[in-house]
Amino acid sequence: MAQQKSGASRNVRTSVKGTLMFSAFWAVVVFFGVLIFASGGSARSPRFDLAFIGAGIAFIVILVVAAMLSMSYKDNAEHLGKGSGVNLSSKRSPSGHGGPSVQPGPETGGPVDSADSGDNGPHA
Repeated sequence: MAQQKSGASRNVRTSVKGTLMFSAFWAVVVFFGVLIFASGGSARSPRFDLAFIGAGIAFIVILVVAAMLSMSYKDNAEHLGKGSGVNLSSKRSPSGHGGPSVQPGPETGGPVDSADSGDNGPHA
């Protein structure tokens, strides 16, 4: 709300109207659900009292939850989308990490690239 300019329209996600419509929709769904299922059949009269109570509870609970979720929304910082994160390349990085591992060879004691060793079992 601090960035809101007077007279400027808000988008549906941050406006109160969107949260109220979402909550009212689910209140109507709960109203008809309770009206149908609380009566216990077509031989009995519909229970409007329970339907209004259920719709009111659903409206308030969903309104509070949706308002809390919309208030907790925060945009990511601009630097997070610039590619300054982890180097995901499988190639050898300039720092020396992430390349093929080098192990000493059994015959010479010198380094042998593990990609070229073949690992075909014991060497003769």
